[in-house]
Amino acid sequence: MQAIIRQATERDILAIQHVARTSWKSTYEGIIPEEVQNRFLAEAYSDQNMEKRLAHSVVFVAEQKGQVVGFANFSPNHNGKRELGAIYLLPAYQGKGIGTLLLEKGLQEFQELQELYINVEKDNEIGMHFYQAKGFEVSSQFDDDFDGHILKTVRMVLKR
Repeated sequence: MQAIIRQATERDILAIQHVARTSWKSTYEGIIPEEVQNRFLAEAYSDQNMEKRLAHSVVFVAEQKGQVVGFANFSPNHNGKRELGAIYLLPAYQGKGIGTLLLEKGLQEFQELQELYINVEKDNEIGMHFYQAKGFEVSSQFDDDFDGHILKTVRMVLKR
């Protein structure tokens, strides 16, 4: 069964928070210390920040059998450029084409889009492989001080 991709609403906040927590724990285990993950998730995905995110950016959710199994967050348009803040899926739904559907939904919705940027942790092999397979290219690399933990971050761009 293929996922339904739709724009997120406030009713989806709890499900998005669950997907973010579950995906982060799976993806960043051994890369980002758990206490750093927990602090980031508590702040970035708080109810208040989720309401702001829904009001000031575009969030799509992927649903299967009425359950939100993933989401993608796109920043507002800035002269034909957008930031893809996240594509997160529950681990059991990764590798099934749902991330691709979320990305494609954004690309279809934003006809003005010339460049789409994403920051990926270099050690996130699944994420790096996914974005490279979708045509993203490395534009830069930098050290990111992530709550006192230094990450090797790769900035990628998809040009249209």
